[in-house]
Amino acid sequence: MTTTAKAMIFAAGLGTRLQPLTLCKPKALAEIDGIPLIEYAIKKLIYFGFNKIAINVHHFPEQISDFLKSKNNFNIEIFISYENDKLLDTGGGLKKVTDFFSDKKPFLVYNVDILTDLDLLTLYNEHIESGALATLAVRNRKTLRYFLFDQNNFLCGWKNMATNEIKIQSKSITKLRPFAFSGIQVLNYDIFNLINKYEGAFSITNCYVELCSNYKIMAYNHDKTFWMDIGTIERLFEANEILSKNNFLLKRD
Repeated sequence: MTTTAKAMIFAAGLGTRLQPLTLCKPKALAEIDGIPLIEYAIKKLIYFGFNKIAINVHHFPEQISDFLKSKNNFNIEIFISYENDKLLDTGGGLKKVTDFFSDKKPFLVYNVDILTDLDLLTLYNEHIESGALATLAVRNRKTLRYFLFDQNNFLCGWKNMATNEIKIQSKSITKLRPFAFSGIQVLNYDIFNLINKYEGAFSITNCYVELCSNYKIMAYNHDKTFWMDIGTIERLFEANEILSKNNFLLKRD
């Protein structure tokens, strides 16, 4: 399982829902079965051949850089993007590492607090075959915000369940299907030209909703895989229970 593509790990979040744990360490170093989240993410990417990785950091950034040094960067090329002054959100964080992706090849972006057995190479290859600007891993699960896709899996809009706000960009009259974003995506380098107009902190998912009327943004459904968002202390405990009994779910070596 190999690819020559690069990847990025979003690891700059404050992890407020993981307090008090994150009062003294970054979310990326929260441990499951004795392994930090960032190590799971890096090893998963390496397993599928992503051997050049950018990581954005903000909360206790020196702890993450020290951890990576202690592991000799897992013997791959790792670039740390420091967001010391302020968090740039997903869009701003991505824009800051534009130069890292100067090879202009499609690349994968992975949230550090996600655990899954999703085949990242299959996702990557399907993105390339589709000709899409972006391919978003999605699932049928309960959440407060949904992406809305048409019957051809093209993104058409977004819905906030808490406020009932809906944004529809497509002129399609077909029935739209709601899917929850899984925090994993593959993007073409062209995305940088399209987000270059934005400054400071901004959300990449909001950009997708704006862009979907003119650009192909696809859903990649992975309902049949294992997936967890480690966003709370309760979920962290649950993940420990699962992995202590089912360590085959994730590659660890």
